[in-house]
Amino acid sequence: MTPAATVEDTLFEELPAAKARELAIAGVECFAEKGFYGTTTRDIANRVGLSPAAVYVHFPSKAELLFTISKLGHQDALATLERASAVEEPPARRLEAMVSGFAEWHARNHRLAKVVQYELDALPTKRRGELNAIRQRFRKPIEAVIEEGIENGEFSALDASGATLAILSLCIDVARWYSPSGSRSPQGLGALYADLMARMLGTAGQHT
Repeated sequence: MTPAATVEDTLFEELPAAKARELAIAGVECFAEKGFYGTTTRDIANRVGLSPAAVYVHFPSKAELLFTISKLGHQDALATLERASAVEEPPARRLEAMVSGFAEWHARNHRLAKVVQYELDALPTKRRGELNAIRQRFRKPIEAVIEEGIENGEFSALDASGATLAILSLCIDVARWYSPSGSRSPQGLGALYADLMARMLGTAGQHT
């Protein structure tokens, strides 16, 4: 069976040079395997048959390469949430799509997601702040739809902020442990998490 396409196949298309795109993909692979501090520029360059100096031709530093990867990854994950939240459906249906899509994103793109979610502390303070601003936007669409569902009686949960934190934590943690060799597909995992969310908020069985 051919593996499903990941966002890495298209994520770096906006980078101006083909070699920069190749180095970004290699950076994802290396950072996911060894972490930022365990990865050298030689490791990254060797993946694409270049000398270590080639990294600095396209990125000012190893940290800037990580920032580029992380920024584009954060933006793509956020877009997944926002697309699902824009669907004209009742709150329970919208949240189901958001949770399943967000969890699936972290499974399908598990290497990228691991770098995006777990290498933030390796970035300079200013760059980390830029990414945290994007991360804060993850909360808004989820919390808004939960509040709407509480108001119209679809959800029995009373703490929209706490439920939002729980959902984000569950979905993001997928990147830490997911393996494509496991028993669950990204789509199946997304469906499972959507069902868990429904039970947590008191919606199980309301829209089956």
